[in-house]
Amino acid sequence: MKGHVFAALIEKEGNGYNVVFPDLPNCYTCADDLPGALTMAEDVLAMCLIQMEDDNTPIPTPSYPKALHSNDAIVTLVKADTLAYRKRLNKQAVKKTLSIPQWMNEAAEKQGINFSQTLQEALMDKLKMA
Repeated sequence: MKGHVFAALIEKEGNGYNVVFPDLPNCYTCADDLPGALTMAEDVLAMCLIQMEDDNTPIPTPSYPKALHSNDAIVTLVKADTLAYRKRLNKQAVKKTLSIPQWMNEAAEKQGINFSQTLQEALMDKLKMA
């Protein structure tokens, strides 16, 4: 898991809600209602953090929620698991060519082993992503 938790400020504006992450510049969203704002906050936090990971930008240490002062805003914590978010969004298969000994191929085919699934499971284990 590549989980992060950041404090967010939720402010009522007009008929909707704005959500801002003070520790992450340009990481914000809005929604029509409070449940929608919290859902959008999780998504936008994950997207902002994924962009930072992809750009090799250091992810800042989150502020302590009590250190954030705002008269009208709700201070809440929002979590994002960037690995889970990546898995959910990017299911595109990539074709790979590999070689195994013929005897292994024959034995695996006799047992009806799915090569693609087996490779994925082995990589998940090797990458400690299971």
